[in-house]
Amino acid sequence: MSTTTESPRETREQLKRRRRAASIAEHASGGITVLLVKILLIAVIDAVSLYALFVSLTSGDWIVFGVILVIAAAINLIYFKRGWLPAKYLAPGIVFLLIFQVFVIGYSGYIAFTNYGTGHNSTKDDAVLALVQSAEERVPDSPAYDLTVVEQLGTFSFLVTSPDGDVSIGNDDTPLSPVANAEMEGGKAVSVPGYNSLDFDDILKNQEAIADITVQISDDPNDGSLRTPDGSSAYLYTSSLKYDPAAGTMTDTKTGTVYRDTGEGAFTAENGEQLMPGWSVTVGFDNFVKAFTEESIRGPLISVTVWTFMFALLSVVTTFLLGLFLAIVFNDARMKGRKFYRVLMILPYAFPAFLGAIVWAGLLNRDFGFVNLVLFGGAEIPWLTNEWLAKISILWVNLWLGFPYMFLVCTGALQSIPDELTEAATVDGARPFAVFRLIKFPLLLVSVAPLLISSFAFNFNNFNLIYMLTEGGPRDASADVNVGATDILISMVYKVAFVGANRDYGLASAFSIIIFVVVALIAILSFKQTKALEDLN
Repeated sequence: MSTTTESPRETREQLKRRRRAASIAEHASGGITVLLVKILLIAVIDAVSLYALFVSLTSGDWIVFGVILVIAAAINLIYFKRGWLPAKYLAPGIVFLLIFQVFVIGYSGYIAFTNYGTGHNSTKDDAVLALVQSAEERVPDSPAYDLTVVEQLGTFSFLVTSPDGDVSIGNDDTPLSPVANAEMEGGKAVSVPGYNSLDFDDILKNQEAIADITVQISDDPNDGSLRTPDGSSAYLYTSSLKYDPAAGTMTDTKTGTVYRDTGEGAFTAENGEQLMPGWSVTVGFDNFVKAFTEESIRGPLISVTVWTFMFALLSVVTTFLLGLFLAIVFNDARMKGRKFYRVLMILPYAFPAFLGAIVWAGLLNRDFGFVNLVLFGGAEIPWLTNEWLAKISILWVNLWLGFPYMFLVCTGALQSIPDELTEAATVDGARPFAVFRLIKFPLLLVSVAPLLISSFAFNFNNFNLIYMLTEGGPRDASADVNVGATDILISMVYKVAFVGANRDYGLASAFSIIIFVVVALIAILSFKQTKALEDLN
């Protein structure tokens, strides 16, 4: 009897659940509005993908072309196919992971095996063109080409009429090519479909940009180029450097010096003189060999590495000890106003680190800083320009910025230790210091040790503090790389890559790989050691 009465009730409950689930699914799908938004977003992604495919196809980069094609096809398949709900949520994260993590790491690794840097940041064809154009001079008594400057999408081009009446068009990036449908006036081409012809006022407004335009006569740079001094006539310029693509040489016709492609990314003469700019080539492990064998680089690298370890270690030790001391003090129930003091102690942690470093850079200024003027009575102490004082200043500022974090961590860890353990030890006659050393501190390390390791890794790459406070200075004048006494590895990498006239991205990438390996080894060894602390649980 009970079965016949409960069965309809169970059926009604199941129907209610099914209807509720269908209603939730319908609201989640959003109907036609969400569908239109999805189609619009996919259309934008496809448009960007098509543009990227076109660019990679024209540049001949088939690997990038294939990767973009696979990703675009996968996104369309995932979001237009029914089901595959987990993939719809995971796809954006995976794409961003590939672009901003995998690609960046892989590209940095690739650059470490090249000579990419100042003077070697383009292709050989670009280098040849730049060298030939840099040595160009106007041909004496060269015939004048009638010129009309035209513009398309912000790019200026030369519409020229040769003395023979031939009409052609070209710009900085494209050599002259024949034009058949130009509008002529008095035997001069004055306009061409798709371009806007510049009048006299427009030429005056853009005279500097127009004067800098160099249009190649043909694909062969040895044929010369056209330039204009006034925007109405163009003249032929030829170079004293002649490039022989078959022999791979660049010859200076004035001196007779022959520069050869030696495989090092530059045309080099027999006496070692190189023509710049060069081009980027693969150099294998040369950057790593240079880092460890050339004394002018190896010496600064070793000193910076030692200081990096000292800075990271001392930063962790000092911030941890001060934070632990304050946590013990303010964890005592007999301390009055503990809440107020705790709030006061974490104020530096609420202050952005890079702003804190900038403020302290002003406070420690030698000439008008608060510390020298007020605390030391106007003394001119070089806190940030003396090698050792700068290091002490960095450690002090990092202590001020870092101890609140350790204070919070240690406070939480201490409060998580059961009172029964300390009470039992006290009953057994243990003194307070023995209770802390034998019971509280080992239990504290169980919780804090992983955070100490992560803090070490953070300070190992604490770029903001170093660069905002001292910019890595004072400068080491004996080094071949841009490095200072307070530079750590990451700030040295930044300065080698992005600061100064000679930027060596290949060497900086090699340094980055070295840093990655060192930090990985430290993390692996440290976490292995922390396993011993787990036995305390």
